[in-house]
Amino acid sequence: MTTVLNEQLIDQVLTQVALIPRGKVATYGQLAKRIGRPRHARLVGRILGTAPQAVHYPCHRVVTATGRLVPGWAEQARLLAAEGVSLRDPTHVALKAHQWRG
Repeated sequence: MTTVLNEQLIDQVLTQVALIPRGKVATYGQLAKRIGRPRHARLVGRILGTAPQAVHYPCHRVVTATGRLVPGWAEQARLLAAEGVSLRDPTHVALKAHQWRG
């Protein structure tokens, strides 16, 4: 049962990530709320960081509640810039301008 639940969670998170449009970002907390687990932002982060199938989704569009990029993932800033997402400093997106409201 636990494996099924985990697969369901992974599918739920990745389905939400796939909905984030180009040029927009969502927070881990936003995604957690959208899957009905508002207190599980870290779980969303863990799923995105460990699920092998996540590489097929636009995970670069997910940031922290403050707009912080994933530490050590330099490509994230490049991918977001290519979609027109501006940074307010080298490690944070301009969240107010680019946060997805879907």
